[in-house]
Amino acid sequence: MRSYTAKRTTKETNITLTLNLDGKGTSDVKTGIGFFDHMLQGFAKHGLFDLRVEAEGDLYVDAHHTVEDVGIVLGTAIREALGDKAGIRRYGSFLLPMDETLMLCAIDLSGRPYFVYDVATSVDKLGEMDVELAKEFFYAISYSAGMNLHIRMLSGDNNHHILEAMFKAFGKALDQATQVDERIEGVLSTKGTIG
Repeated sequence: MRSYTAKRTTKETNITLTLNLDGKGTSDVKTGIGFFDHMLQGFAKHGLFDLRVEAEGDLYVDAHHTVEDVGIVLGTAIREALGDKAGIRRYGSFLLPMDETLMLCAIDLSGRPYFVYDVATSVDKLGEMDVELAKEFFYAISYSAGMNLHIRMLSGDNNHHILEAMFKAFGKALDQATQVDERIEGVLSTKGTIG
């Protein structure tokens, strides 16, 4: 099974995260930020990943350190669970509708981080999570996983729908990119290596 447990301990956060890329969509997420937990559960369910997150952060300051560091740890778990990337499809994309919202997520597990984020929101917070932290979360994943990640909102008004569609689309695109294709010998690259 392609799974990995990643940990991060700093003066700001203490995080343990286990990701199974070949899961069933089960999750046990405790970050102390209810809305963020809901988003991570949606990512796992729709990506069919098994995800366990235990995070303690300096929430008395704000949610920034916790959300960003969970992104770092999740990106690390993705990178390590993939190993040498032999046989994976490498690319994944998904166009996810959620009521009035239409969200595009496209991924290349190239080993080279790049991040493009084109999303417009109109509120500062959803529950206890600052909406702007979604960008920080996905940026952290992109760089720690070595992933080219594009997230683009094509339509949307309801901020809950916008963020939820984003996390679900990411899960679906990542599921595609991490799938093993028996036709691929070695890695999917003319260079003979990914990274």
